[in-house]
Amino acid sequence: MRTPSVRRPPHHSRLVTAALTTVAVLATAVLSACGGSADAGDGAGKLRVGYQRFGGLSLVKARGAAPEVEWSLFESGPALTEALKAGSIDIGQVGEAPPVFAAAGKIPFSVIGTSAPIPQGEAVLVKADSGYRSFADLKGRTVALNKGSNVHWLLVQLLKANHMTLKDIQVTYLKPAEGRPAFDGGQVDAWVIWDPYFALAEQPGVRVLADATGLASNREYVLAAPEAVTKRSDEVRAFLQRYREVTDWGIAHPEERASTLAPELKIPQDVTSRALARSARPLAPVTPAIGDELQAITDGFIALDLIPGPVDLRSRVDDRFSAVFQ
Repeated sequence: MRTPSVRRPPHHSRLVTAALTTVAVLATAVLSACGGSADAGDGAGKLRVGYQRFGGLSLVKARGAAPEVEWSLFESGPALTEALKAGSIDIGQVGEAPPVFAAAGKIPFSVIGTSAPIPQGEAVLVKADSGYRSFADLKGRTVALNKGSNVHWLLVQLLKANHMTLKDIQVTYLKPAEGRPAFDGGQVDAWVIWDPYFALAEQPGVRVLADATGLASNREYVLAAPEAVTKRSDEVRAFLQRYREVTDWGIAHPEERASTLAPELKIPQDVTSRALARSARPLAPVTPAIGDELQAITDGFIALDLIPGPVDLRSRVDDRFSAVFQ
């Protein structure tokens, strides 16, 4: 008996079906990439956190205290704010100048947390045999720093305190990885840098010319993307609570904190301990006074034509999570 033949769809019909299937697959892929779904609350993925080496968030990562987040490491604050601009992170921690430069660059973010002042955590380094005894002695000399980082504001304040201007020195903008060899090799006369790079550079033959005491607060700031603040507020709040708890634990257990962070930072434990002793401070809520402080920094950069104005930093301060830090 003959086997009944199977009727095949016309060639044109098969092509149409294949094309529609391809379109459906591509549409699904696009929705997945954009975080879209039938339910807006589903498919958001992990909270993406940007951190810097040695910053307060490093300890959270090193302790494995937030396994539900996705971590991204950045060498400096400006690089982290660029990631906020690109939409590749939800939260990040920076120093006091990066929010100013980011706001001037129209990058959307909110300032949702800060820390106690850390003025001793950044400094101007010179060679011990250089003969420089005050910052004023650097007139006409080459000073290296990372543009847009916390040390940029320290430089501005040092110039003001010594009745100098940017024209009185030769500024060379170098990232930390570039600044250290330039300083060690004598290509620059002074290096303005923060911990832990500061602590790593404190070798025999290197002297601290000045730190930020009496000049700059050098606070840490927690920045968040607008969508994270509005659409993932519960996750953000839970993460900040974990951040607060780990920070408080570290301050109460300095030896364990150093032994935990040293492998994460890939630097010797004695260097880690020295840096933490002066640079690890409690977290703090954002307040109108914090907004005023950030605005004063902003206005200082505008006055020097380092950023275009006007820039309203006060409006970026969002205190909806402040209860976590009190």
